[in-house]
Amino acid sequence: MELRWRGAEAWALAALVEAGDSTWDDASQRFCRLLRDTFGNPFRPVVIDPAWLHWNGGTIVRLAAAIYDERRFQDMPVLADALEEAGCGDAHLLDHCRQPGEHARGCWLLDHLLDKE
Repeated sequence: MELRWRGAEAWALAALVEAGDSTWDDASQRFCRLLRDTFGNPFRPVVIDPAWLHWNGGTIVRLAAAIYDERRFQDMPVLADALEEAGCGDAHLLDHCRQPGEHARGCWLLDHLLDKE
């Protein structure tokens, strides 16, 4: 299994370098960020309060769906603000939305909010 993972990792890194990242190290760092964005922290369970999903007529779900469907990841900080207004105090969730850098379709938080598990 590890050999298969190493092959997939090498293929993904090569694709990132070919796509225009300047060095293998840059591509490796980007790959790691995308993995963290997709899978999150497996040792930290995600708890979504159903009240957040129903807040303000379903604003959180509509916003998350728009970000996911239209790949508007630059709106993730707006999602953090909406979550905060809905009563979310989980710094881990809010920080994830506000972190600099790119997000990806398949982001663990969007998947949880949209029940795509």
